[in-house]
Amino acid sequence: MNYEKSCGAIVYRKFHGNTEILLIRHIKSGYWSFPKGHVEAGETEAETAMREIKEETNVDVLIDTGFRETVSFSPRRDTSKTVVYFVAKALNSDTKPQEEEISEIRWVEIGQALSYLTYDNDKLVVTKAKAFIALMK
Repeated sequence: MNYEKSCGAIVYRKFHGNTEILLIRHIKSGYWSFPKGHVEAGETEAETAMREIKEETNVDVLIDTGFRETVSFSPRRDTSKTVVYFVAKALNSDTKPQEEEISEIRWVEIGQALSYLTYDNDKLVVTKAKAFIALMK
């Protein structure tokens, strides 16, 4: 059994009184999700999340490790994968998709995110993140 670990975040911003989150669309699968990627040697989970968000979207973030959700699944028959998600505040809003991996990036009102997301695990994470972000006002 192979084991993979990725880290990412539900990136949010306040825009015209609304809370919006950053969603990415993957080139290969076409599904919508959150920016995330594999942990590199010597990185903390938060460092991985920050690096991957910057690489995939060109957005700088402030990670809040007070929110930490894990999702585990099997992407292939011989592989177990765990993804750690944080909540992160966007420090800039100008996005630029990573050409090799990301076909589209959208800022979506957090209440509308469920209609974009493909996987139930992601829907559960965004529901928990929404409650966490609401407490931060």
